Amino acid sequence: MSPNTDKLSIDKEISWLSFNERVLQEACDPNVPIVERVRFLGIFSNNMDEFFRVRVAAVRRSILLSALQEGRSNSRHLMAKIQTKVMALQERFDSIYVELMRELVRRNILLINEKQLSEFHSNWLKKHFRDHFKRHIAPLIVNNNRDLVKHINDDATYLCVCLFTKSRRQYALVEVPTKNVPRFIELPAEKSKAKKYLILLDNIIRHCVDDLFGPFFEYDAIEVYSMKLTRDAEFDITDELEQTQLEKMTKGLKKRLTAEPVRLVYDKEMPEHMLEMLKENLNISSTECLIPGGRYHSFKDFIGFPNPSRDYLENEKLPALNSSGFGRSANSFDAIKMGDIMVNYPYHKFSHFTEMVRQAAYDPAVRFIRINLYRVAKKSHVMQSLIDAVKNGKQVTAVIELRARFDEQSNIEWTRVLAEAGVKVHHGITSLKVHSKLCLIGREEQGEMKLYCHVGSGNFNEGTARVYTDLSLFTANQEIAREVEQVFDLIEHPYRRDNFQHLIVSPYDARQKLTHLIDNEIVNAQSHIKAAITLKLNNLLDESLVQKLYEASAAGVKIKLLIRGMCSLIPQIPGISDNIEIYSIVDRFLEHSRVMLFHAGGENKLFISSADWMSRNIDNRVEVSVPIYDPRLKQMVMDILSLQFNDNTKARIINKEQSNPYRNRGNKRKVRSQIAIYQYLINYEKRLQQEFSTQREAAKLEAEHAAELAHNLELQAKAS
Repeated sequence: MSPNTDKLSIDKEISWLSFNERVLQEACDPNVPIVERVRFLGIFSNNMDEFFRVRVAAVRRSILLSALQEGRSNSRHLMAKIQTKVMALQERFDSIYVELMRELVRRNILLINEKQLSEFHSNWLKKHFRDHFKRHIAPLIVNNNRDLVKHINDDATYLCVCLFTKSRRQYALVEVPTKNVPRFIELPAEKSKAKKYLILLDNIIRHCVDDLFGPFFEYDAIEVYSMKLTRDAEFDITDELEQTQLEKMTKGLKKRLTAEPVRLVYDKEMPEHMLEMLKENLNISSTECLIPGGRYHSFKDFIGFPNPSRDYLENEKLPALNSSGFGRSANSFDAIKMGDIMVNYPYHKFSHFTEMVRQAAYDPAVRFIRINLYRVAKKSHVMQSLIDAVKNGKQVTAVIELRARFDEQSNIEWTRVLAEAGVKVHHGITSLKVHSKLCLIGREEQGEMKLYCHVGSGNFNEGTARVYTDLSLFTANQEIAREVEQVFDLIEHPYRRDNFQHLIVSPYDARQKLTHLIDNEIVNAQSHIKAAITLKLNNLLDESLVQKLYEASAAGVKIKLLIRGMCSLIPQIPGISDNIEIYSIVDRFLEHSRVMLFHAGGENKLFISSADWMSRNIDNRVEVSVPIYDPRLKQMVMDILSLQFNDNTKARIINKEQSNPYRNRGNKRKVRSQIAIYQYLINYEKRLQQEFSTQREAAKLEAEHAAELAHNLELQAKAS
């Protein structure tokens, strides 16, 4: 093993930007439907917002801390690399945007600005603005007595307005009110119905800006340019003992509103006097924070770009599938009792989970429900079922993670709603985020308590279940279910220590067990026994586990990695990682499931997990990985992994250069794994349905035969 392997890593920030570049590749791909390409620009922009709020903010804090301590730091060098990469991506983004707008015109879809309006559309918009939009707009007037930082929302785009007279300039900020009004407005047909005209809300405000300021200000001219501020998403949580966790989080969210600005994106055409005013009023001194851009910001709203024309301009719909396992019985618990069930979102319906919880809410046999909640939908059927369960006298415990980044406010509100309804709400362990995806239901059956549980990789969220790929195991295996119960007990009583024979649980035993699984493969490789590790993760950053994978590769273990996001490991280094292949898939669904497969001398130990291989997930969160024992389910997951590693359409190769080359298809047939998985699952469910139907028929015939036999015996008894 090379003594320098501890330095063989990619900066996580650079790796993250490489992931977002893969998203931008989708916007650039002519094989992707045009409307979806525009939406990928929105996804890229949304990702970049979070990158600055979290990653760049952390680097800036490191620079400041290093300066205060007069120590050496690589953070300034890293910030320079980030800045260079971000600028390159922004330039590419702008050129792709221009290209896509031209392509939309060729499809008779025109995204126009206020200067391109016909008289008909101009008059229609002014009336529409007065009737529907104006009520949502309250300009923020800039003066020396107002601290702009306290009043700017970093989720929003602002139009910076300058009102000119001969003697002075008056500035104002207008928030584009996308929370109340759609960002895109389709204009009514004027002459030809073939052409579809769209206009951004920003440009409607530009067109009607005199309606806002004319009645109250005198000016000779007016200038309008866009800007957007991004703040540090990390906020201080005080450790005052008298404060509840709920109070701390509420206080922390208020601090986020005035947190340090980390990025000001502005229209590169903005005049110098306006930019200087913004820098002064927003306390921005470093050029690292300034990102010149195009006319529009908050491109994340382009995620919802409408399709006003033909269906083929967006992805073909893939109707979610029914699970044959749940189809075995109208009672979810009877279905699970017949055998483990796995559903694969978004290919399967999320309603299988919501239906189980709905039934639990009024099933007379159910005694309690315990559930982890990290991110839930705004209109959550799961939450309503928990409330209904309390009304029916069930004991309901919900562990709500208040520190789920950017969902804190939503989770605070859900805490209040559930608590008022009588749900026992627990906020987990002060020092650990609870990120596991667990649901445990206890039923009294024939005088005994039987446990049913869900362990998965994704949140109980109806919205994300339509676009995130995740795996969920439903089982009545009492040994696994009792260990899930132990995890809930540990969350409520963290001073306890339990041993887990089946589950891998962070932070209690995950590092030891994962290291042991890798070590076993190393021993097998050294003994010339087949050794292999296959991992599908969102992120791979943990230094210790990366070192273990380098060690395994050097020993001859064949390692295949599918990493959607950040990956610090460098593959294909002679003598160190030449047995490691890394791929990343970016397609219509967000790859979110975590799967671990260890060859284990042919045993094929398979786990699905809520955890990535990052230090925070291994050491600072409650995470759960569950083994898949059912041979059919295990084979299904292994088949899906095989499809993903054979993807030659959407798979990129992860290399040292972070250049994201597509996997070379050569003469092989085209494999687009997400579409292939959907087709695989259609056939899988058909086979299961036929098998279960055959079993039911056999059971029916057996019952009829037994009844006939009993009847004949009864007749014989009477005759004798």
